[in-house]
Amino acid sequence: MSATRDCVNWTEEAGVATVTINNPPVNAISKTVRDDLSQCLDEIKADGSIRVVIITGAGRAFMAGADIKELPQFRSPETSAELRKAPHKMMGAIEQMPQVTIAAINGLALGGGCEMALACDMRIASEDAQLGLPEIRLGLLPGGGGTQRLPRLVGKSIAKEMMFTGEAIGAQEALRIGLVNKIVPAGQALPAAQEMARRIADRSGAVLRLIKEAVDVGCNQSLEEGLATEASAFGRALETDDCAEGIDAFVSKRAPQFRHR
Repeated sequence: MSATRDCVNWTEEAGVATVTINNPPVNAISKTVRDDLSQCLDEIKADGSIRVVIITGAGRAFMAGADIKELPQFRSPETSAELRKAPHKMMGAIEQMPQVTIAAINGLALGGGCEMALACDMRIASEDAQLGLPEIRLGLLPGGGGTQRLPRLVGKSIAKEMMFTGEAIGAQEALRIGLVNKIVPAGQALPAAQEMARRIADRSGAVLRLIKEAVDVGCNQSLEEGLATEASAFGRALETDDCAEGIDAFVSKRAPQFRHR
């Protein structure tokens, strides 16, 4: 299955959906991008055969942030609270996808682009990637979850430095602080993400969802509560058809044939 819209398209192959933002020249996140992406994510979420989702940008940038021309709308006294919450809604939709999500970061990932990458489960960056939250240079602060997701990923001190200075960092520094999972040669972010996605998609889709739930829910709980969340997820995993198949395949010394349920 696939779908093409004005600024976003997606394709699917072997349980992996690839979502591409295409808003030249640097894939700024406009209202059209938000609307198109929301529709694509809804379609992917509803497709039970998809187990991994890759998000990337066309051309030389992942995403270079918000469309600056639209910012005056956010300053207007008549601006509704709903409009100001639009970036949160979009990033939340990515974070709450039941499928595993991977950001394939080619080139610039600034502002909202960096926040979009933060909303994904994993991030693979090309060696020429630049990541940052430069909103302070416009007299703004990150409005798409950056003040909350970045500190949880790299720690408060480093996150504050990035936001206070507004300076972008390169891929090597992003890897060192834990902002990205892996660096690949220039032009190889998407192929590397697709290779990782294929490996993950071969695992049990039912249990992938349980792992994601256990981590995401548990990380916002106390250790005791998180362990209870894990125990609940483990119990549900034991009841899946894939668990029965995995155990039988191990005993029989063969590769499992998961049915993702």
